[in-house]
Amino acid sequence: MKRIAILGSTGSIGTQTLEVVRNNSDIQVVALAAGTSVEMMEAQIREFRPHLAAMWTESAAADLRARVADVDVKILAGMDGLLEIATMEESEILVTAIVGMIGIRPTIAAIEAGKNIALANKETLVTAGHLIMPLAKEKGVSILPVDSEHSAIFQSLNGEPKGRIEKILLTASGGPFRGRTREQLQNIQVEDALKHPNWAMGRKITIDSSTLVNKGLEVMEAKWLFDVTLDQIQVVVHPQSIIHSAVQYVDGAVIAQMGTPDMKLPIQYALFYPDRRPMGGARMDLFKLGQLTFEAPDMENFPGLAYAYRASEIGGSMPTVYNAANEKAVALFLDRKISYLQIPELISECMEHHKVIQNPTVEEILATEQEVYAYISGRIK
Repeated sequence: MKRIAILGSTGSIGTQTLEVVRNNSDIQVVALAAGTSVEMMEAQIREFRPHLAAMWTESAAADLRARVADVDVKILAGMDGLLEIATMEESEILVTAIVGMIGIRPTIAAIEAGKNIALANKETLVTAGHLIMPLAKEKGVSILPVDSEHSAIFQSLNGEPKGRIEKILLTASGGPFRGRTREQLQNIQVEDALKHPNWAMGRKITIDSSTLVNKGLEVMEAKWLFDVTLDQIQVVVHPQSIIHSAVQYVDGAVIAQMGTPDMKLPIQYALFYPDRRPMGGARMDLFKLGQLTFEAPDMENFPGLAYAYRASEIGGSMPTVYNAANEKAVALFLDRKISYLQIPELISECMEHHKVIQNPTVEEILATEQEVYAYISGRIK
């Protein structure tokens, strides 16, 4: 029996992880954590019977306790709850599907407790990769990528000796606005940006995909996950989302992972690695596809990707600034308080304003996040 804990169980990755659990009777969910979706969490507790559950706010936790008083489950709240779940003795794998830098401390705690990490929280490596990866190596813990692109790279590397990578080919769908000019992007509304052509994802990551910021975060993450330089990561726009990413080796060979756009595949692969389990769902039909196309990313009209390369090259606390500025800007866009094109503008402005901290601690990373939030709040009334 494989015992897992899930941070972010009511979000897109969390709910799809639970679908994988439903289809594999030898996975036991021992803990669940979510933000404020009490009703969903109640349903998950009643179905999966975890030992622990946590909500981000004490009010949500109190509501949940009242709802599941008849169930043998301990209800926790806040960061203390996440840390208790991350380090609980019963779990073997922590699925970090929580959104934001809130995932850093629980991930570190889980690694220190010897848990393998099924990583779906980009911010952890983007902002704290210099802390996470050496710690995982020291503790002998596996970081198993759940992101479809990083899972594809991980699968394409399987069995190959280290040090043979020439280039990582990180694919991107291009989002719903591929091919549009800056002028055509000026009046983009929230509803337009939430219509992703291929993937069903949460609201924030869907916006990030449309601006190419998501791909920028994935570039930063890939640098840490696969121990490569930025020059070795090439973003390739592939509108069909069939090749999920590829690795080019020193002999010129390119190995790619292909399949239909379905997040359950990388989730299941991470949970059972190195095993492959049968999984239902649609299969790729090359005859129906007809052709696969590729193009360079448009970093002039979608500068969020270029800013990511710059932030990662500067390093230190700058990736935290990039990530935090984007988080705040996307939230403001979703609340209709700024325009679509102001998202990358705010990222650039925050990066220009910041004085870099080299090798920041967790405390400095989280303080930088708050400084960026405060700066944007001062700019956008």
